[in-house]
Amino acid sequence: MMSFLTGPGLIISLAVFFIGLAVRLVLYFMGLDWRLDRVAYKPHMSEGMRGGLYSAYKWLVPFGTFGWRAQPFFTICFFLLHLGAVLVPLFLTAHNEILRMRFGFGLPSLPQGVTDVLTVATIIGLFFIILRRIALTEVRIITTAYDYFIIALVAVPFVSGFIARVSSAGSDGWLLVHIISGELMLVLAPFTKLSHIVLYFASRWQLGADYSIKRGGHRRGPCFPW
Repeated sequence: MMSFLTGPGLIISLAVFFIGLAVRLVLYFMGLDWRLDRVAYKPHMSEGMRGGLYSAYKWLVPFGTFGWRAQPFFTICFFLLHLGAVLVPLFLTAHNEILRMRFGFGLPSLPQGVTDVLTVATIIGLFFIILRRIALTEVRIITTAYDYFIIALVAVPFVSGFIARVSSAGSDGWLLVHIISGELMLVLAPFTKLSHIVLYFASRWQLGADYSIKRGGHRRGPCFPW
């Protein structure tokens, strides 16, 4: 089973992940309509591009916007979660060994101690994201079972992978859980809220382009409320 999961299963999972997200991205931009959005995208493409890139950049910087600064605790949890969720899968030594074995190439690897710290940071970030959804009324009333399912979909690969890494007994079982849950996450990402992996950049670009074209956007100075 392990040979299937790290062979054909991995190839299928990655194909669904990358093709699915590419389709979501294309469909997003195909759905833009200047008549509905009241934005002249094509005549002002250069202005829109600058505003869109500025918008995406500012929201990628911790406390780079008023929205982040208004919720400092959430901001820290959010960036802890996403920093590990991006860096660990890409730069974990074991992942890249599998890539080299199956595809003949791999990315540079981070030291194991660094990926351990990032994994723990991701798990802590997820824990406090859940706690926030339970504790804050304004967040709790808009939280559904689907939201907890998405959190679990992200949490299980990290928790099981870390247990397999530090466990002295039963590590094979946890490793199996890690691989299955990780590939499940890859397959479901294009069809769930995890599609924000690419749609975040698309939506931030659209907002930045809209405001830049309509209202002068990034030329207004460091204040960036949108």
